[in-house]
Amino acid sequence: MSLAAAFAPVIDLVYPPRCPLCGAAIAAQIGLCPKCWDTLAIPGDPSCATCSRPFAEDIPDGLICAPCMAQPPRHDGIAAATLYNATSRKLILALKHGNRLALAGMMGRFMAARLPQVDEAWLVVPVPLHRWRIWHRGYNQAAELGRTIARLRGARLAVDLLERRKATPSLGGLGRKARQRALSGAITIPTRHRQRVQGARIVLVDDVLTSGATSEACVSALKRGGAEQVVIACFARVLDEALDSV
Repeated sequence: MSLAAAFAPVIDLVYPPRCPLCGAAIAAQIGLCPKCWDTLAIPGDPSCATCSRPFAEDIPDGLICAPCMAQPPRHDGIAAATLYNATSRKLILALKHGNRLALAGMMGRFMAARLPQVDEAWLVVPVPLHRWRIWHRGYNQAAELGRTIARLRGARLAVDLLERRKATPSLGGLGRKARQRALSGAITIPTRHRQRVQGARIVLVDDVLTSGATSEACVSALKRGGAEQVVIACFARVLDEALDSV
């Protein structure tokens, strides 16, 4: 029995388990209450063979969505634990800006469940923050999520495999070309890690996937560095058009 398991009854007695979203009593300190759980939007099948974007209709496996056909991505798949909605937004904001680091374990478990192919041969790499952002916040939420994924899948966590060399503005509201300009040269592989990237299979971890511009810059850097495979893992993916189909 682990030390955590041994002390769990004492912790539950002093701090009775509560749902981190609504405060309702729950059985253990590791999840959501049934009511809040039901409000999460879990992506399902059928979905795009390239990016796992859910399709609204029941269509044959192996088809590719229109965005991937128009511009084939460099990544090797997207594993999203949830679709971005009011519930996942609350969890992300609590982790990202509310210092609720304990949520990373629960959210990381949801993400790890979508990555059955990942094992000890893989590297888990968080999307990097600029050093000023880390100093201000105190942590990188993507690294905290990646820590749980690596532990559950037996993979190797590489928190500094990517480096954000320059601070970038908020990408919200920017067009594709403006986002590319903002991220140009921002994300690199430090010289000391270039050998580790060659031929590697990598899970790129972030809390939320919005436009995909930042993850695209990370994937491009990793592929240029010689990575064999890069799968993007996120807790929530912004796909408003898919919410009605789940």
